[in-house]
Amino acid sequence: MLIAFTIACGPGGDYPRREPAPGADGITFTPNQVCAECHEKEFREWQGSDHDLAMQPANEETVRGDFGDVSFTHFGVTSRFFRRGDKFVVNTEGPDGELHDYEIKYTFGYEPLQQYLIPFPGGRLQCLTVAWDTKQKRWFSLYPDEKIEADDPLHWTGWSQRWNLMCAECHSTNLRKNYDQASKTYKTAWDEIDVSCQACHGPGQAHVEWGRMWPKDMKAKPEQMKLVVNFKGGDSRYQVDQCARCHSRRHQVSPDNLHGRPFMDDYMVALLRENLYFADGQILDEVYVYGSFLQSKMYHRGVRCSDCHNPHTLGFQREGNALCTECHQASPPARFPTLKKKNYDTPKHHHHEMGSDSARCVQCHMVARTYMVVDPRRDHSFRIPRPDLTLALGTPNACKQCHEDKPVTWAIDALAKWYGRKPAEPHFATAFARARQGNPGAAPALISLAGDPQQPTIVRATAIDLLQNYGGQGVETIRAALTDQDALVRTVAAHVLSYQEPAERILDLGPLLGDPIRAVRIEAARALAGVGSQYLSEEQRKALGPALEQYVETQVASTDTPGANLNLGLIEAAKGNTGGAVEDYRHAIEIDRTFLPAQLNLATLYNELGRNDEAEKVLRGAILGSPNNGDLRYSLGLLLAEQQRLAEAAASLGEAAALMPSRARVRYNYALALQHLGRRSAAERELLAAHEADPRDPSIVNALVIFYIQQQRLEEAQVYAVKLVNLAPNQPGPRQMLQRIEQELRRRN
Repeated sequence: MLIAFTIACGPGGDYPRREPAPGADGITFTPNQVCAECHEKEFREWQGSDHDLAMQPANEETVRGDFGDVSFTHFGVTSRFFRRGDKFVVNTEGPDGELHDYEIKYTFGYEPLQQYLIPFPGGRLQCLTVAWDTKQKRWFSLYPDEKIEADDPLHWTGWSQRWNLMCAECHSTNLRKNYDQASKTYKTAWDEIDVSCQACHGPGQAHVEWGRMWPKDMKAKPEQMKLVVNFKGGDSRYQVDQCARCHSRRHQVSPDNLHGRPFMDDYMVALLRENLYFADGQILDEVYVYGSFLQSKMYHRGVRCSDCHNPHTLGFQREGNALCTECHQASPPARFPTLKKKNYDTPKHHHHEMGSDSARCVQCHMVARTYMVVDPRRDHSFRIPRPDLTLALGTPNACKQCHEDKPVTWAIDALAKWYGRKPAEPHFATAFARARQGNPGAAPALISLAGDPQQPTIVRATAIDLLQNYGGQGVETIRAALTDQDALVRTVAAHVLSYQEPAERILDLGPLLGDPIRAVRIEAARALAGVGSQYLSEEQRKALGPALEQYVETQVASTDTPGANLNLGLIEAAKGNTGGAVEDYRHAIEIDRTFLPAQLNLATLYNELGRNDEAEKVLRGAILGSPNNGDLRYSLGLLLAEQQRLAEAAASLGEAAALMPSRARVRYNYALALQHLGRRSAAERELLAAHEADPRDPSIVNALVIFYIQQQRLEEAQVYAVKLVNLAPNQPGPRQMLQRIEQELRRRN
């Protein structure tokens, strides 16, 4: 049976809706048409831009998709798009797995694709994941290669496709999410439904009042114009940071996100992590430009977004290679004195036919990657092709995007022929690739990168982040980063050092509680939340309270996400409020039943409270939802082993080892369980595999020594005892054990 599902919303009705509110410094937002009174040219350019059309009520003029009673089938689910009077309707799978009719209330985006928003109870808008391809005029799925089940967070009715949470902030002006956790409802409101003038320039009422009072024949300085966001300043990074508010992969560090402040008073950019970027920093997942641009020489030399992009039309300032050769030419502008004087738009440089697509600068220096099936985005790190890194590390390179049939060595030889064979310049990719693989020898290179001021700050911050897996190596370099001039470096250093013992934490992070940048302050506060106030100085106690309150209010504003509830639970646990922590972890799992961090933390907390039956129930329930997750099976195995249920523990640990074969500690604990069960040959095999996975772990080597001693295989015990002495040369125990083994071998002989 089909049922209709429609809810009224919009201006003057239910939420979401237009509802004016003040912004930075209490200044109100003025209607768009008021801006046009003085800035007619800019307003005219903005009209019809992707910013202007970012979100619109669904009607005859705005809907681009075919709603002429057409169908689209994806993995057995057929969605039908049709009209009901003046309404646009889709019949598709709902959250219960059944087909329902849903009315489209808003369009979302304009090209190269358009999505559609559907109202649900509680003020929610959900983004349909069947979208319209505006170029090929077809319906398509944003997940073309997988079936998304109705209870999956990625299903169009799931929390990760919720407009209020995932999309709204960057598609409307002065967006307030206004989520209430108690009722699980939204009262989301905007000043303008689209990305209007003030989405970039900040609330304009004070500027409007100034403009109406200021004599028309008198020039004014920018600082006199009552602008919340002043783009006329000399610092190029100011403009970049304002654009980055939306054009970045980031998370919020403030519930307010007010215009005109430093970027990291409101947001924390994602680092060059494995699931987001290739080891050399090229874009992998959808990261929205800023993280790439931070890596570039252009950013560090003072290039602004508006040097290339018209901020009102969103088109380019110039067409084709002229966009690049405006600066990269034989007579570069005085603004960029370090630019090499050279004619680049010639076959002598690019070695391709003039005027061809391959001769475009962006083809070699800004490789495109397609997201959302039909939307190619160019990498803004502006890099020189490095096929040598492709050969060594498997990273992409520009040559292969056109010459797919050629081997990597062909590209290396071609570049050597064109530009001369030179020694490959060192690149952070080598260190990052090794660290991602867990290579124990990567630490020295990471330490060098972290302390190198010539490296981009996002590279340095990522190196510091990776060092947390190396057991205290580089700690002095990380401590030095706490006073770095860049807030990103300081924040990541504070995060890594938050895992120290309390006394060291206080010493290192206490001074950051008064940092001028919010992201740094609240990271220090998070790390010190569980430290007893008696260990803090009076000054630190006074600073910790407000900083921790800022951290908590940021999480509270996002309790419609599992991550924020997890963070609140961790704070409550650190403060000793186990009941509050349990409640927060449960809230996280309620939102996303597959959210691993909350499941593991809840099970761990139950275990600490002696409530092992509940811990086991949590883990077994989580395994049902994520049967291929090795961490869940590992945690269950450790819990069962603690209860001396060794046969069950070994089974769970064995499943974990099969799912995570490179995790040395998993194999180590599996081996111990096997050993207690008397399965010696299997235990030996797992211990050797654990040692191969991490040859520098002394506890694994020690376990091998003990194992071989117990088996009276002293020659093998001696081999590993020597390794143990080398790993712990200053500890007397391993040396004494080696001496006893050698004495016994001499006695036998």
